[in-house]
This record gives sequence, C-alpha cells and structure tokens, in this order.
Amino acid sequence: MATTELGTALRRWRDQVSPETAGLPSGGHRRAAGLRREELAQLAGISVDYVTRLEQGRATNPSRQVVEALARALRLTSARRAHLFQLAGLVPPGPEKVAAYITPNVQRMLDRLAGTPVAVFDAAWTQLLANPLYTALMGEWHGNDLNAVWRNFLGAGARVRHTPESRSALRAAQVADLRRTAGRYPADRRLQHLISQLRARSAEFDDLWESGAVGRHQSARKTVDHPHVGALTLDCDVLVVADSDLRIMVYTAEPGSRDAERLALLAVIGSQALTG
Repeated sequence: MATTELGTALRRWRDQVSPETAGLPSGGHRRAAGLRREELAQLAGISVDYVTRLEQGRATNPSRQVVEALARALRLTSARRAHLFQLAGLVPPGPEKVAAYITPNVQRMLDRLAGTPVAVFDAAWTQLLANPLYTALMGEWHGNDLNAVWRNFLGAGARVRHTPESRSALRAAQVADLRRTAGRYPADRRLQHLISQLRARSAEFDDLWESGAVGRHQSARKTVDHPHVGALTLDCDVLVVADSDLRIMVYTAEPGSRDAERLALLAVIGSQALTG
C-alpha cells in the first residue's frame, strides 16, 4: 500500500494518544492533545528523524521491529496493529509466531505499577519492555542480552545472587520453558535460530536440551546486589498473560523492611545512577 497511507495513519494515531495515557508528563504549551513526534520516538526507541520521514512518506521500508515498537508506543488495538503492518507492506504476525505485542490493557496495568520494578518478556524470554525502576534495579540490556536465557548461559549474567544449586535450577527451568515454547510455536524462525545458537555455543544448554530437563519458573525470593544501594532481598513473581504468552516479572519488597527502604531510595536515585 502507499507509504503516504502509513504516514497518515501514524499521524492520526499519534494525535489520538494523550501524554497521560502514554505515561508522559503533560505540562507545557501544546498545539494538540496527542503525542509530539519526539515523544513517539522516545516511546518506540527510534529517532525523531525516522518518525518524521515515516509520517512524511520519505521512509519506505520500516522493519518488523520498528512497526512493532510503533504499535506498542501508540497502544494500538490488535486490529489496528495488524492494519499498521499491512500499511508498512508487511504480513501481520500470526498465532504461529511468538507474540511481541503488549496489548493496551496490559500496558494500562503496567502503568499502575510505576513504583514497582516490572519487566515484560515474550514466550522466548526476550525482554520487550522494562519500566525505569526495573532498569535501575537490574541494569539495562542490549542486543542478545535482552534474552534472559541467552544472558544466563552466554551473556553478561545478572545482578541476582546465586548459589551453584540455584543457578543450575534456574537454567534447567529456562531450558524446559523454552522447550515448551518451541513446541507451541514450531514455525517461529527467530525462536529456532535462538535455540540453535544456544545449543551450538553452550555445552550446558545443549546437554539440558538433550536430557529433557524439566522445570518451570516459580515465585522466589531473590537477592539483588546493586552497585549503588547494596543488597536487596525481594520477592520475584512471574505472571503469564494467557492469550499472548507474555511473561510479566514483578519484584516487590516486604513492607516496612530495609529492602523496601532501599527500593524506595533506588526509585529516587535510579535515573542518576543510570546516567552516571
């Protein structure tokens, strides 16, 4: 379809999303009630210039990742998301592929947890979104390390403290969870590529995969060694969104505890610590 149709749709949907709805401050003089281009760019993780070129019809081939990010930032319904893919000349993701879309109702729930560390992962354990407090607590990931399985077998690791036993149990649970996901989405090429890379580069992963290791992510108390506020012992719960297979990871502290005080301190200094 014509690229101008894509640009017109993006502009129309941008005008329909208020800053408050997107979790942004609404102060200052505004010519319109919707998002500014720079705000959409910030939410989608792309450049303002690229948003401008898309809206003006000067960018012609946005990637699937960019279209997905725009749909998420604009909080599009499933129908509008599919339409956005079609306008971009792409086939909308079908049910045979791992979903990477955070629906507006899930996004609203996340907005209400702004004071709690929360991250959203797809069924293959690739991080799709993390709120600022989660990022301040756990650090910011990029590239392959956005996938929690990759990170724990091949990447930078995490700030969570482990014993050899707890690390082995976590890895076995991750492999088992990934095997279930592979069985549910056998046509997902990105998922198959991830698994083949893990098997080729990690002997431990390959052994667990071949052994048929069983396990499942469960609620647990975890100690996070933070470089600025010290150790925090928190409850970690993983909630699964049934229709989309999304995993929502939530960290909470016992009310009135020293850990709750440190988490509150982290909420204040987190942005400074990240930029520092």
